[in-house]
Amino acid sequence: MSQKPLFHFEISERKILLRIFDMLGVLLTLAVVGIIFKFNYFRIDADNWSWTLLFLAYLNLFASVFELYDLQKADRFDSVLKNVLLTTSLTVLFYMLTPFFTPSLPENRLQILFFFLSVAGSLLIWRFLYISLISSPRFYKRVLVVGDSFDIKLIAEALQKSDPNYFVVGYINTDHKFKTDFDRSGLLHFEVEELQTAIRENHINEIVVASAYQKGLMFSLYNQLNELLKQGFPIRDYTQVYEEVTRRIPVQNVDKDFYRYFPFSRSNQNKFYKLVFRVFDIMVALVGILFGIIISPFIIIGNLFANQGKFFFTQERVGKNGVVFNILKLRTMTKDAEALGPQYAQKNDYRITKFGMFLRRSRIDEIPQFYNVLKGEMSLIGPRPERPVFVKDLSKLIPFYETRHIIKPGLTGWAQVMANYGDCYDDSLEKLQYDLYYIKHRGIFLDLSILLKTLSTVIFFRGQ
Repeated sequence: MSQKPLFHFEISERKILLRIFDMLGVLLTLAVVGIIFKFNYFRIDADNWSWTLLFLAYLNLFASVFELYDLQKADRFDSVLKNVLLTTSLTVLFYMLTPFFTPSLPENRLQILFFFLSVAGSLLIWRFLYISLISSPRFYKRVLVVGDSFDIKLIAEALQKSDPNYFVVGYINTDHKFKTDFDRSGLLHFEVEELQTAIRENHINEIVVASAYQKGLMFSLYNQLNELLKQGFPIRDYTQVYEEVTRRIPVQNVDKDFYRYFPFSRSNQNKFYKLVFRVFDIMVALVGILFGIIISPFIIIGNLFANQGKFFFTQERVGKNGVVFNILKLRTMTKDAEALGPQYAQKNDYRITKFGMFLRRSRIDEIPQFYNVLKGEMSLIGPRPERPVFVKDLSKLIPFYETRHIIKPGLTGWAQVMANYGDCYDDSLEKLQYDLYYIKHRGIFLDLSILLKTLSTVIFFRGQ
């Protein structure tokens, strides 16, 4: 019999928990250090409340940029150590560089070291406790999957990859025609008659029903689930769980009546949101173009010696409502990159020059697209525009692929910051899932999250 879990923190609860204890731990440590070592550079009192608010704002901003609230990275101390040091360094630096709102630099510069060590130390201690306690198996959500024609192994891998604390214990296969060997997956197999026993002996917290809608569930299982539901036991639909945990939509597993499960975001028709978004696009595009002009001499020199070809190149892409437009980019590939016809750029693509790889990883190659944003052909945030030839092929293979064209394509987007670079069918499917999630949930907070994650992508040199 498995160990009984204490209780489970949901994804949103863990993120809130991390933020609250980050702030409380840092403020408490600074207060204690101030009393013991007479540290007065940062004081927490009614007369200096603005100092505390600004400090917490910096802390939350840089902690988000450096992925301290990414639950997959929050479970690994090596990743946490690096991100805590980066977050602390930028927080302390920006705090010192805004003396109008913060205290003047102390005469004793040793106090700055105390400040840095207090912030970093408190964050590291709390995150070590989080990894040792909250992320331990005693707080896992233990799940039983009921399905009739899905690959349970893939379901378990997708859910546990997105949320390390979401543990799929086993499954009940309701389709006897669908035989798959799951022994190597480590998942327990139960028969329908064993449902109650499996829940009790394996301390199941939740049942996820992954039944194809056109088939439904067998009558005996339906009755058992109905009785559990009456008792208040959590039973949830797979598509709902998948969307909540992975933050993407499983389009390959939904019924043909797609719009029944896909209520589009109200922001798509909100005129005020669209107006504010367009004004923001124009402002950022102007700043981006100005920045591109400033650094263009360095790029021209690099292109002249490393790429030895045209500076810009244009390419047809599919935009909103399927309208084709020409995207503007800096050239990163060799002159004869498509001698064999259109093809996806791949990881370690031999066609990409060394200077071109630098431009891609730093995202500098996309700066000219601010011109497309200014023209209104693109937006700052949205699905990445794809080439017509690929759109035609993918639309035949992937259900609802063209749904991504109901909004403007973006310079960055949810799929760009969450998924791998798409160079095959599986990658394109994953990116579509993220794109549809954005279209369904788009709003100010999701847009802000994408911008912060984009900063992380640029800072950590993850562009492709």
